[in-house]
Amino acid sequence: MQRSSIIVAGGSGKRMGGPIPKQFMLVKGKPLLCWTIEAFRAFDPAMPIIVVLPEGQIAIWKALCIGHGFLVEHDVVSGGEERFHSTRNGLAVVKGDGVVAVHDGVRPLVSKELIARCFAAAEEHGAAIPVVPITSSVRLVEGDSSRAIDRTGMRAVQTPQCFQVALLRAAFAAPYDPAFTDEATLVERTGTKVHLVPGEEKNLKVTTPVDIRLAEILLS
Repeated sequence: MQRSSIIVAGGSGKRMGGPIPKQFMLVKGKPLLCWTIEAFRAFDPAMPIIVVLPEGQIAIWKALCIGHGFLVEHDVVSGGEERFHSTRNGLAVVKGDGVVAVHDGVRPLVSKELIARCFAAAEEHGAAIPVVPITSSVRLVEGDSSRAIDRTGMRAVQTPQCFQVALLRAAFAAPYDPAFTDEATLVERTGTKVHLVPGEEKNLKVTTPVDIRLAEILLS
């Protein structure tokens, strides 16, 4: 079955405390986004990779690729106002059917094994996402009060989220809804059951300066 990947990289870097978008911040000497693309290329040397970036960042990214000698083949697509629109723009250039993975551009530590699990599960079940147990205590805040929630049945969702292309296209035919939080939420609304696969603790989403330092350690 044909496979393809959409890597969505629309961060602004605000939580990093600087003007550089987090996907462009250097990790061990090269932009973080390079590591993410390389992870998918290592999984499948022939798989089409589509990178979605804000329109104003595309020229910067191309210059970074030249400056760092980054030659891994990939297509670049302009994103939209929200993640919904960015993913939809990436999906528009996916050719044929098969299965597509949607991955956060700032998750550079995704392993080949995790990518393989997600693709295989989506090929069998239609939709699959990686999840990990929540280990911290959780409280639900309601106005000025809060209450503890049993975390036993709760899971934190990661990417790549993988879907049969026809299912994802049907999901994105619906109008944008602010309640949309990820691709799985959208697909689930069509009546498709989303299959859960074991994620990986090291598959962190780089959001803060501490995450950058941790990623450098793990990539070593």
